[in-house]
Amino acid sequence: MTRRVLAACLAVALLLLGSVAPAWAATEEAVLAGGCFWCLEHDLEDLLGVIDAESGYSGGHLENPSYGQVSSGGTSHQEVVRVRFDPQRISYPTLLRVYWRNVDPLDGGGQFCDRGGSYKPVIFTEGDQQLKDAKASLQAAAQELGKPASAIQVQIKPLKRFWPAEGYHQNYAVNNAIKYNYYRWACGRDRRLDQLWGSRARSDAPWMAKR
Repeated sequence: MTRRVLAACLAVALLLLGSVAPAWAATEEAVLAGGCFWCLEHDLEDLLGVIDAESGYSGGHLENPSYGQVSSGGTSHQEVVRVRFDPQRISYPTLLRVYWRNVDPLDGGGQFCDRGGSYKPVIFTEGDQQLKDAKASLQAAAQELGKPASAIQVQIKPLKRFWPAEGYHQNYAVNNAIKYNYYRWACGRDRRLDQLWGSRARSDAPWMAKR
């Protein structure tokens, strides 16, 4: 009797593991630079299908850089956000569509009030499909803005390594709401996004599902 119970429990456990594993295996990642990572993390983390968003650094030559090193401009890193998402609920092209509406694609010298290389907009891709989707999204953004593709300053680069930012940068918009909201307003981010994209700006556009 005991053996039968144990066998039944084992079968149930294997069944549960089997049902969980495919969902875990199906997650994908996107690494995106769009100026201040506090803002981009906050813009993307609550989208339906996004599992989590983490601020960090990518694109540079120094291993495990600090915020001070990156912001000084000597490491060639950009502030980025790594987004883990369920492609069954939100596709990579859809995520890129949201990304474009949260950046100024015409500004390659930084983003909004933040200037310098660490704030440049970049789409970091992994694999041929992400590269193909990123290039297609650039063309679509240019067409939507009524600009030639050559006017778009967002770069597309292969992802080499993502380095998580310090803990105090994570969930900054939630943990420091007053400071974050003042910074975002003073930086003119939303004013410029509205100027560029109109009602399609940001992640709260009517077409975008939020959780």
